[in-house]
Amino acid sequence: MLALLALDYAAGELPVPEAAIVPSTPLREDALRAIAASGVVRQFPKQTVLIHEGDVGDSLYIILAGRVKVYASNAAGREVVINFHGAGEYVGEMSLDGAPRSASVITVEPTTCAIVNRAQFRDFLAANPDFAQHLIHTLIHRARSATENVKSLALSDVYGRLVRLLNALAVQHDGRLAVLEKLTQQDIADRVGASRDMIGKLMKDLVGGGYLLVEDRQITILKKLPPGW
Repeated sequence: MLALLALDYAAGELPVPEAAIVPSTPLREDALRAIAASGVVRQFPKQTVLIHEGDVGDSLYIILAGRVKVYASNAAGREVVINFHGAGEYVGEMSLDGAPRSASVITVEPTTCAIVNRAQFRDFLAANPDFAQHLIHTLIHRARSATENVKSLALSDVYGRLVRLLNALAVQHDGRLAVLEKLTQQDIADRVGASRDMIGKLMKDLVGGGYLLVEDRQITILKKLPPGW
């Protein structure tokens, strides 16, 4: 729906309401309309790199529709996934201080974004203080998440990181705990900073032990995962 409103945003035909933001939640549609009206709305195909790690940029990407992956990689091509973001969220806010981009961002499905440069964003913040509060809470949340990820990488083994990921993604579905996102073993490996072979072995053991059920890449947790393996 948000993508269908893109022309209205870009043309400035919609009024700019006062932002009413609930902290730690995606932006409300009226806030999305307002901030999109201050920038340029663009549509991107799947697998389009929006932000390159190390580049200097001054644009914030507000996701109106679709989904993106935030990741970091090294010269050898090793990749670690930092997070995923969808409609109502934004990426690129870390570059608003003028420093190089700290991570890369790629679309994982067709995605529509409003692109707002630093000057436009500052003007929007001045006119919409509630959004500034949302930004602060988002930055706090992402800093906490980054801290937890560092602790997990430093203090947990691969199995511990796998359990943390599965428990974080699992939701109640048809009376069971299930990871609704269909993940490949490589997807999981990228998220926990491990090799695909190691994840494959652990998943096979957990399935064999009756802890997990994997059907068509959907993971169901059948019973509480043990703390160690």
